[in-house]
Amino acid sequence: MSEFQLLATAASGLEAIVGKEIKRLGYTPQVENGKVFFKGDKLAIARSNLWLRTADRVKIVVGEFKATTFDELFEKTKALPWENFLPLDAVFPVSGKSVKSTLFSVPDCQAITKKAIVSRLQEKYRRSGRLLETGALFKIEVALLKDTVTITIDTSGEGLHKRGYRTTQGDAPLKETMAAALVLLTSWHPDRPFYDPVCGSGTIPIEAALIGQNIAPGFNRSFASEKWDWMPEKIFKEAREEAESLANYDQPLDILGADIDHKMVERAKQNASEAGLGDLISFKQMQVSDFTTEKEYGVVVANPPYGERLEDEASIRELYREMGETYAKLPTWSIYVITSYEAFEEVYGKKATKKRKLYNGYLRTDLYQYWGPRKPRVKE
Repeated sequence: MSEFQLLATAASGLEAIVGKEIKRLGYTPQVENGKVFFKGDKLAIARSNLWLRTADRVKIVVGEFKATTFDELFEKTKALPWENFLPLDAVFPVSGKSVKSTLFSVPDCQAITKKAIVSRLQEKYRRSGRLLETGALFKIEVALLKDTVTITIDTSGEGLHKRGYRTTQGDAPLKETMAAALVLLTSWHPDRPFYDPVCGSGTIPIEAALIGQNIAPGFNRSFASEKWDWMPEKIFKEAREEAESLANYDQPLDILGADIDHKMVERAKQNASEAGLGDLISFKQMQVSDFTTEKEYGVVVANPPYGERLEDEASIRELYREMGETYAKLPTWSIYVITSYEAFEEVYGKKATKKRKLYNGYLRTDLYQYWGPRKPRVKE
């Protein structure tokens, strides 16, 4: 096939950012809830997997249709051109979900979809016996929403947040995709200071460095579709060569990550080193209130503890109060804090310029944005 209907899945609240990323790659995005559709060829599959910082996965849409009976689901699934995607020895587990649909039993939908695909492949490959499933992996999902069935194949394999650099992490790690989104939602440019006061295992500073030097986030890992027999080796080779040519390794960066826990600081250093960014990011053991700087027009991005447990509330309020007092002394800086704590502005001591609703996993949070003044342009 020369062109595929592709689908980038995303956490709720990040769809527009994924859409912008897809547009930047040269494709036309169609943004929906938790999804961004776009059309592209085999190279588009490779490029989107390598470059999308904020998407969860890239999938091929094999078909979309209405179904209210199991017979309908079977026949319409069987009618799809599965032989164009799955070789005779394909391993193809089927997962599923059903929301507000007549066919609400997910195990039944999965079993019928699998049966229909097997039936189609047996006919096309002229095999009467069982399919062996000893080859490459093609993860299939059957998703029903209001009786509309969408059947996809996952091209990514492990989720795109698995960049390959995180060797160690804390108790409540932020996904790399969300960390990248937090950086992209700021006013930061690589020529400005960047600071994460509660860096944990270093994910936000590392993602900022990847963005700052325009390094493709998937540069250090492999993808399921690389092993498919119809995906020529040269496709991913070409995509990686392009990514290498676009990286700006000479871009100087001023990025600092800090944490009160010295163990987390060591983990962050280890992860940055694994990402090949050890020399670009500074990490320091430090309390929030210890931060002072003469630098101007910097950006703070913080993912502090949210105080989900009642016994933590007093310490959380104290941390947020310290943030407010400390950053009030940085009049030219822009501050971005993500938390689910609803009284954040009151404790921080200042109303945000703007709030943006985001889901960190299944937890509803707000990104509180305090915009500093624009950096003056240098007259030539």
